Amino acid sequence: MRVAAIYDIHGNLPALEAVLTEIEQDGVDLIVVGGDVAAGPMPGATIDRLMSLGPRARFVRGNADREMVAAWDRQAGSPDLGTASPLERISAWAAGHLTRAQRDFLASFDEQVVITINGLGTVRFCHGSPRGDEEVITVATPGTRLRAILTGVTDDVVVCGHTHMQFDRWQHGTRVVNAGSVGMPYEGVPGAYWVVLGPGVEFRRTPYDAERAAEQIRATGFPGVEEFVRGNILAPPFPIEAVTVFEGRSGTASAGG
Repeated sequence: MRVAAIYDIHGNLPALEAVLTEIEQDGVDLIVVGGDVAAGPMPGATIDRLMSLGPRARFVRGNADREMVAAWDRQAGSPDLGTASPLERISAWAAGHLTRAQRDFLASFDEQVVITINGLGTVRFCHGSPRGDEEVITVATPGTRLRAILTGVTDDVVVCGHTHMQFDRWQHGTRVVNAGSVGMPYEGVPGAYWVVLGPGVEFRRTPYDAERAAEQIRATGFPGVEEFVRGNILAPPFPIEAVTVFEGRSGTASAGG
């Protein structure tokens, strides 16, 4: 079995379409969508495209998916956002563009998915970490903290996302792989990032027409659209910048990185 893992789409439909085209050409057996699918500029159309995959896909809940469901349930069309975080504001806007069926689809995602893949063994797909969908793992996460994160995990491989940067590392017999981000990569080079699993681990970058995607996204009315376009499509940040931010928030990196 060969599995395509696509994470952190964030409502970037042009990037998703490019990846799905490559997946079709590659002939993988299963797609695992690793969460944070629609909190972004094209939420409804992105969800519809994912729903069209049918039984070929399994879905893992991300923190942004969870927040979007909560925002929809709060009647996201007219929420009180006076003290909302940036994620809550984005989630409220995106949730306000969903139908009930799309909301229910998001709510149906699994917390984690475990699949046996030839050549790799048992593979656990989660969003942030096996302990929670907001927990951060990066290439620079100290071994002591990563050991604690993996306490009780007996799977051969853990595939995560959330930090939007690909990596491949080992910790006491467990392989930890970050699939990267389809829609909001922090890789320094434009494109859509994902991974194919089985029998090995193949990191992929799918190029797509960034200028055309930017034009489509600018037409959506998404809040902070220029920041999204420039910082995620046309000129994404380099991994070292994002690692410094994420590990600093975790209290494990100095101010200088």
